[in-house]
Amino acid sequence: MAEPLALQELIRRQDWVVTRAQALQAGLSRHAIVYRLRDGGSWRSLLPGVYLTLPGAPTQAQWETAALLHAGPRAMITGAAALRYYEFRQVPRVDNNVVDILIPARCHRTSTSCVRLHRTAYLPLRWVNGPSTRRYVFPARAVADTARWLTDLREVRALVGDAVQNRHCAVAQLADELRTGGTPNGALLRKVIAEVTAGVRSAPEAELRDLIVRARLPVPLFNPRLYLPNGTFIASPDAWWPDAGVAIEVDSRQWHLAPDDWERTMARHSDLGQYGIVTLHVTPQQLRSAPDAFLRRAANAYKSGIVRPRLAVVTLPAAA
Repeated sequence: MAEPLALQELIRRQDWVVTRAQALQAGLSRHAIVYRLRDGGSWRSLLPGVYLTLPGAPTQAQWETAALLHAGPRAMITGAAALRYYEFRQVPRVDNNVVDILIPARCHRTSTSCVRLHRTAYLPLRWVNGPSTRRYVFPARAVADTARWLTDLREVRALVGDAVQNRHCAVAQLADELRTGGTPNGALLRKVIAEVTAGVRSAPEAELRDLIVRARLPVPLFNPRLYLPNGTFIASPDAWWPDAGVAIEVDSRQWHLAPDDWERTMARHSDLGQYGIVTLHVTPQQLRSAPDAFLRRAANAYKSGIVRPRLAVVTLPAAA
C-alpha cells in the first residue's frame, strides 16, 4: 500500500526519514506503521518514533535529519556534524558517529546512542538552512561548542586556526560566543582566542609562542605585515622581532591551503633575505622534538640582531 501523497512529499523533503506522529497525522493507521516496520518491511526504526523509509544503512544526512526530528522543532545541529557541513578541514575525531544537537533548556527529550542532546539557555536565534530540513548553527557557534567539549589544547588550536585561516568565521565572532555565556567550560577556547587576537593563526604558531614565553625571550609579533618605507609590501612572516630584524617561519605543508600556497611561502622565504631580514626556519616536528635546539638558535639570532642597526622596515599588525 502506497503512502498518501502528502506523506510521500514530506518523506522526500526529510531525506526519506519520518516520525510516527507525522505518519499518523498524514493519514497512516497504527496498523499500517507496524506493518511497514515488520521484519522485511519497507521501513526501519532509527530512533524512538523516527523511521527510515528506505532499505539499507542510513547516510550521515539521514542520521542528522533523524536526530533533529527526535529532538524537536527548535533543535539545531552543532559540533562535528556542523563542522563537516561547513567543510572544515580540522574536524576533531571524537565520537564522529554521534550527532550533537542543541535544544532549549526546558526541553525534556533524552539523548540516545547516536544523538547527543545539549540543553542550553543560549539557543541561537538564527541558523543556516541546510539541505532538506536540516538546521545548522552558524560556524562560530559550532566551533565554540566543539571547543568546549575538547580537552586537548592542540586540537582547539587546530580547530580555531582552521576557522580563522579559511574564513569560516572571525575571531571576534568566537569572542562573542564566549561573552554571551553560551559556551561554559571555555578555558581552552579563551586561551586560543587570546593567541589569535595577538596574531597567531595556527596551532604550530601557538606552540612557538608558548616556547618563546617559557624561554623568557621577548614575544615577537605574529603574522605582521612588513613594508619598505616607500610602501612596497615585503612579506607577512609567521613571527617577527622588529628591533632585531629577525623573522621566524614555521614550515609545514599542513597549514597551507594548496600547493600554490606552499610555493608562494617558499618564494617569500627567499625574498626576505634581500632586505637584510634574518629568517629562522623550523618545522612543527622540530618545535616538539627539539625545542631547546631551536630556542638556542632563536636567542642567538635575536641577540645578534639587536646590536646591528635597525632595518628600514615598516611593521603593521596582523590583518584581522
